[in-house]
Amino acid sequence: MPTTNTPDSTRATLLEAAFTEIHRHGFQAASLSRILADTGLTKGALYHHFPSKQALGLAVVDEVIHQRLEQNIFRPLKNSPRPLDTLLHLLEERIQARQHELVNLGCPLNNLMQEMSPLDPQFQAHLNKVLEAWVHSFESALKLAQAQGEIPAQVDCAAVALFIVSSLEGCIGIAKNRRSSEALRSCTHQLRCYIEHLRRPSL
Repeated sequence: MPTTNTPDSTRATLLEAAFTEIHRHGFQAASLSRILADTGLTKGALYHHFPSKQALGLAVVDEVIHQRLEQNIFRPLKNSPRPLDTLLHLLEERIQARQHELVNLGCPLNNLMQEMSPLDPQFQAHLNKVLEAWVHSFESALKLAQAQGEIPAQVDCAAVALFIVSSLEGCIGIAKNRRSSEALRSCTHQLRCYIEHLRRPSL
C-alpha cells in the first residue's frame, strides 16, 4: 500500500477490507492478519485507527453497512415522489444486482445480528440502530404513499414496514441456507405481491 495514503483513506481501506472479511467469515472468525494482508497495511496502522477488533467491527456496522443502506435504500426512498413504486423497484434491483452474493454469503446485517447480538450488547445496540433506521425509512415511505392516497388510511405503516424488512431478511436467510437463487426470487416475488396489494383499489 502506498505510503502517501492519508489517514482517512487508510481508515476507509481498512473498513472495506474488514467488511469483506466479516461478510465472508463472520466476525468471530474474521482474521486481522488476512485484513492486513489484503490491504498491505501494518498492525500499527490498524491499531492507530481501531484499538480493538471489536472497535473495527462496530465501525464496519456504522460506517459501511449503515452507510450503504443509506446510499442505496434510505436516500432514494426519502427523495422519491412515488415512494411505493420506488420501494418495489429497490427490492427488485437489490435482489437482481446482489443475487449471487446474497445466496452465497447472505445479508451482512442479518448475519451479524444472528451471530453477535446474543453475545455482545454493544454489537446488539449498533445493529439495532441500523435495523431501526431501515424500518423507519420504509415506514416514512409508506406514510407518504398513504398521504398521497395510494395506501388506505387504516394500514399500520409502522407494522407493515417492520414486516417488510423482516420478510426480506428472512427471504435472504432461507436462500443462503438453501444456496438457491430460485428460492430468493420466489420469496421476494411474494413479498413484492404483498406490497402491491397494499395499494388502494382503483375506483
